[in-house]
Amino acid sequence: MTNTALTCPHSGCGIKVSLPCVGESEVIPVNEEGVHDVGEQVTWGHCPNCQKLIVLLWLSTTVTEEFGGATHFLGDRRWRIIEPRSSSRAVTDKDIPERFRKDFNEAAAVFPTSAKASAAISRRILQDVLHEHYQIKKHDLAQEIQEFLALSGLPTHLSEAVDAVRHLGNFAAHPLKSTDTGQVQEVEPGEAEWLLDVLEAVFDFAFVQPAVLARKKTQLNKRLIEVGKKPMK
Repeated sequence: MTNTALTCPHSGCGIKVSLPCVGESEVIPVNEEGVHDVGEQVTWGHCPNCQKLIVLLWLSTTVTEEFGGATHFLGDRRWRIIEPRSSSRAVTDKDIPERFRKDFNEAAAVFPTSAKASAAISRRILQDVLHEHYQIKKHDLAQEIQEFLALSGLPTHLSEAVDAVRHLGNFAAHPLKSTDTGQVQEVEPGEAEWLLDVLEAVFDFAFVQPAVLARKKTQLNKRLIEVGKKPMK
């Protein structure tokens, strides 16, 4: 029995899905070298709310038994929805510029069909945010990420997440990911999902939190003026 929490791609409801073993495939290593390969497994079941089919693709490192040849997952498993072929993952906050919302939602929508295309769109979005919001323009995305990490006031979790874009994407082996960010390239396991996660974090830091604080400051200054005190600068 596989249990996981997700948003139903049909109804949009937050659910905990128990996908039965009857709908579970064997763990298949992506290559045939045996130990510590990246493995794939498909599980399927039905949303307990709308009763519609959901199919998940799981990825994890694997080990193959020396005797018997059975393959097992080793560590934490990552998953993505492969059926239905659409994505309910979207950003809707109006504090995020419309262009970035639109492009992010396109990257999320194409992800179930092509992780490579999704990652290419996401890399371009990240570079555009660095160019337009932070005025960081260098020779390539790797250098721009390095300059972004040098900014003061970045929370540690965000700087580590953005820095991981370079390492997880293996920019050294795939330089076009850095020099031509919109180019469709092979992706590492989990890379496309990570890029979407990082973009959500960057959007929150760059656009959402400042806008929320600005509105709260306006409300506070209004109250201060009402009681005859000087507003905050």
